[in-house]
Amino acid sequence: DEINVRFTDKREFKAKVIGSDRRTDIALIKIETSGLTAVKFGDPSRLKVGEWVVAIGAPFGFENTVTAGIVSAKGRSLPQENFVPFIQTDVAINPGNSGGPLFNMKGEVVGINSQIYSRTGGFMGLSFAIPIDVALDVQKQLRDKGRVSRGRIGVVIQEVTRDLATSFAMDRPRGALVNSVEKGSPADKAGVEAIDIILSFNGKQVESSSDLPRIVGSTRPGSPVALEVWRKGTRRTLNITVGELKEERVAARDAPRGQKPAESAAANRLGIVVAEVSAEQKKELKLTHGLIVTDVRPDARADVRKGDVLLTVVHKGQQTELKSVEQLNKLLAGLDKSAVLTLQVRRGENTAFVTVSGLTDKG
Repeated sequence: DEINVRFTDKREFKAKVIGSDRRTDIALIKIETSGLTAVKFGDPSRLKVGEWVVAIGAPFGFENTVTAGIVSAKGRSLPQENFVPFIQTDVAINPGNSGGPLFNMKGEVVGINSQIYSRTGGFMGLSFAIPIDVALDVQKQLRDKGRVSRGRIGVVIQEVTRDLATSFAMDRPRGALVNSVEKGSPADKAGVEAIDIILSFNGKQVESSSDLPRIVGSTRPGSPVALEVWRKGTRRTLNITVGELKEERVAARDAPRGQKPAESAAANRLGIVVAEVSAEQKKELKLTHGLIVTDVRPDARADVRKGDVLLTVVHKGQQTELKSVEQLNKLLAGLDKSAVLTLQVRRGENTAFVTVSGLTDKG
């Protein structure tokens, strides 16, 4: 596919993709020209809730459209993305606005409009922008090495509720409760234990469990940092060396000539992305079959989570054990949009049944 960059003076240029980052949905592109006027960048950390902001984009193809609103919240975590502290606004954002700039009243770019929350597909007053400092960090890494590196420490965490805080003798709910520690991970080597509560990481306070993935992810792999935990009623400081988050196509350059680029995973009619369970996972989970959920899209029809394993589909009394992605997609393709089916789902050590009423349109 070709990428064309069009300016307000009607000039057009072909662009080259330097790199892209799936987690933030940001790409770095390059055009051959000179004499361009650069925008000024602002500091998203200085934005205040209630402050006026302006978006520029092409909603529904209406080019150079300006809409305005206020900052509704900062540091928002969305269900499928824990690595971006989104700026929430009530600026009217519609299809065609994504990728456009979000300005403060000084004319400085403070964010990149990314997505909306909607039950109808249109604007409903909930818009989200990627802070420009996050975007600039991504572009620097893409420019320097063609990929984005993110830190990891290897823990499974959950939110600290008021009841949990009371149980752990804390004065108030805060931090991230460690459910489990991956064997051999940086956290394991540093001495982090299950039921520790992580209070701060690299000098940054962890007020909510959703803060930790962002803080760790923005830390360069290999960095030695201090980790403060709450253990048995007292604070302890541990020293940890941050590992690197490994995932397919965290960032990718253009595929070499003659080589097909890796296909991005497409959601099925349940609105989720699945993959075959590996032999190692089957052995670990003691399974003979199943498909693991790798992504859940905002329009998902099934109430499942990333990491769940789909074992069986039941439709009109017929039970089908799931053994391949192709098998599931073929089965779903043969169902009506109004079909009602049940999924047998393995989540951790537990198994449950999830009913799905209705599917997305056929692709």
